[in-house]
Amino acid sequence: MSDWIDDARNAAAAARGYCGAVQAALAARVADGGKVDAALAQREQHALHGFAWIAATTAALGATADWGARAAASGHFGPVEELALRIGFGEYCAQLAFGVPMSAGEIVRPHALGTASEAAALAQDPAVARFLADGNTPDTRARFAALLAEGARPDEGLGDETLDLVRAQFRAFTADRITPRAHQWHLADALIPAEVIAEMAELGVFGVCIDEKYGGLGLGKLAMSVVSEELSRGWICAGSLGTRSEIAGELIGENGTEAQKAHWLPRIADGSVLPTAVFTEPDTGSDLASVRTRARRQADGSWRVDGAKTWITHAARADLMTLIARTDPDAPGYKGLSMFLAAKTRGTDADPFPDEGIDGSEIEVLGYRGMKEYALGFDGFAIAEDGLLGGAEGQGFKQLMRTFEGARIQTAARAVGVAWNAFDLALDYAMGRKQFGEPLTAFPRVADKIAMMAAETVMSRELTYYAARAKDRGARCDIEAGMAKLLAARTAWSAADNAVQVHGGNGYALEYPISRVLCDARILNIFEGAAEIQAQVIARGLLSAQAAPRAREPARQSA
Repeated sequence: MSDWIDDARNAAAAARGYCGAVQAALAARVADGGKVDAALAQREQHALHGFAWIAATTAALGATADWGARAAASGHFGPVEELALRIGFGEYCAQLAFGVPMSAGEIVRPHALGTASEAAALAQDPAVARFLADGNTPDTRARFAALLAEGARPDEGLGDETLDLVRAQFRAFTADRITPRAHQWHLADALIPAEVIAEMAELGVFGVCIDEKYGGLGLGKLAMSVVSEELSRGWICAGSLGTRSEIAGELIGENGTEAQKAHWLPRIADGSVLPTAVFTEPDTGSDLASVRTRARRQADGSWRVDGAKTWITHAARADLMTLIARTDPDAPGYKGLSMFLAAKTRGTDADPFPDEGIDGSEIEVLGYRGMKEYALGFDGFAIAEDGLLGGAEGQGFKQLMRTFEGARIQTAARAVGVAWNAFDLALDYAMGRKQFGEPLTAFPRVADKIAMMAAETVMSRELTYYAARAKDRGARCDIEAGMAKLLAARTAWSAADNAVQVHGGNGYALEYPISRVLCDARILNIFEGAAEIQAQVIARGLLSAQAAPRAREPARQSA
């Protein structure tokens, strides 16, 4: 086994020690006896969110060290894996020691956290110091980029024959049916064709995690992550088609009555019912406590819905809405919210919302096309008596919270796929484009970008898989899922931005697919919890973990 793996484990341990020091310093500033003071947390938001980024970076180091050890144990830790590990660790150790980017213009530095001496000690740790000196260097980046140009790729084996076959199957499907046509669909702002959805249904996309007794594949979140990643590597829309089915399947599977499970789950799994998530409202965004859409029980037992929702994906073509509404206006905050399974008629181009009591207007968007976004208005829309999820009022918020882990893992996997898409396009263009008589890959600044794309994508992938494995073990992983989503979204945007730069002026031309990937990547830092909300949830959850169970806080814009 390479000594770099041993140093990776030691550096990850040192990073965890530093993260603990940051947590202690921050707790002294914003938490009294383990309870976070809201006013202090607001005042110290830069440091609070910086702690979340440090925790996510630390977790990625640990997950990547584990990946290296697994690759070595299976005989797959060669030069390309070693370079990915060294470059990734070199960069992230440097960020921890000197400053972690939360966005392009926001860097959290040790002095802002009150941990300058601890950061200096981290940099002097022998394993960390080795990565700082010999990890992410011009030489390692050049060698890594050269191997990537020759076709080498860091190990992606999962140690499970079934999962490896799932990856191969969906990679082949994406290469054949999605990638060649994705840009055409994007430019036309067209819905992904029904026949492609049918083919995806045949492959089991919509029932990956649905129990086999209801017609699903009965696989776990790791399998779902692989499927989402591979489809998103062709087009984020393809990877996102299963998101609403994943949310609806988990909502019903975990909370539904037996009758609701028997009716809806087989139809979701076989793709005959396409769900949509109807949660976000105008002017509320991530603040679910402020949901105003009302559902009133009628004399015949049915429900009347009145209100407005926004950013509802695939709404016109959906057959089922998982809809959260206020059933008890007198109950404060989340307590008065209930979740509904609202059947609707699938719309057409001529009549997108044919049912009485519902209307919608399309929101034109830069990217993330193929399903279309809508603002919906409800005016007396009827939901059947048996549409109340689990038959229980006032449980909507709790029911929705149980889906957050899976949804964020799935979104992280989509981000990993988008990052790989950007990498694929950048490398292909750089190898084929010549300047001054040489391919672009011969120029160090271009090779550096390609090397960093691959190294960071591996780290985000492994953090995503780490969260998925935890979920599959039945462990609580809300913080880990949030970290994966936070980091992977940044990785996808960075990869897409750098890939456009590799393309030069052509990257700004609509005819080149990288222009689409840039637009698609941008949404990942916004939906399923904007980066700022996500960082708030992670930091507060970690700070309160020592004194009480970690709080599950809302941070969702349905995606």
